[in-house]
Amino acid sequence: FDRGFLYADGAYEVMPVYAGRPFRFRAHAERMTRSLGEIRMEDPHTREEWHDIIAKLIEPNGKVDQYVYWQVSRGTELGRNHAPLPELPRTVFAFSSPFPKQSAEAAANGISCITAHDTRWARCDIKTVSLLANVLLRQLAVDANASETILLREGELTEASSSAVHAVINGEIRTPPNSWLILPGTTRGAVEKMAERVGIPHRAVNITEGELRGADEIWLSAAVREVSAVTRLDGRPVGAGLVGPLYRRVREAL
Repeated sequence: FDRGFLYADGAYEVMPVYAGRPFRFRAHAERMTRSLGEIRMEDPHTREEWHDIIAKLIEPNGKVDQYVYWQVSRGTELGRNHAPLPELPRTVFAFSSPFPKQSAEAAANGISCITAHDTRWARCDIKTVSLLANVLLRQLAVDANASETILLREGELTEASSSAVHAVINGEIRTPPNSWLILPGTTRGAVEKMAERVGIPHRAVNITEGELRGADEIWLSAAVREVSAVTRLDGRPVGAGLVGPLYRRVREAL
């Protein structure tokens, strides 16, 4: 009877851990608090409490690369109740898992993606456990023997089914601005910091479908994907069809 199971009434986070050290913990914890607030829940733990919970998952594994998933649902009540929202003890679930490394093939030659109409709901800025639309969109990529599905809505780029999307146009990294249609990505923020570190300009700006298809480079970023170069889109080469020079600089910095 947990509302996370019956209604997908909850939020979650995924955080990389490198050599036993959490990566951008504060940004992930702040996003969890924000997501919970947007679905009218208070965060059941302080930053310090979350840090201790996560440390108990990380430390037994030693100083290895891994990732941590943590989730909060509204809690358990008997029966089904759409409204009013109940005041319940929250359910907290978390686990650690080995970090999936990028394959040598993907690192050398990039990955292939497809595009699809963005069929998700209107509050993609909330990192909710309701991910069925994302799962079905990602399956389209699997069916096409591709790595990810890049999403378009009303002729403009939003993001991918489980990643942020960056386009290199005229030597500048462009990423759609945060809105209700886009999850504020923590790895996206890391990519932008690395771009600043190596002197590549970046900005948040709307990207049309035509601009996306004509980009010199396209990248994906996500917690367990890190940053990946897209070298084919809908079966056609992106730019020269090779892993681009700006990607290599940012990837090395990251």
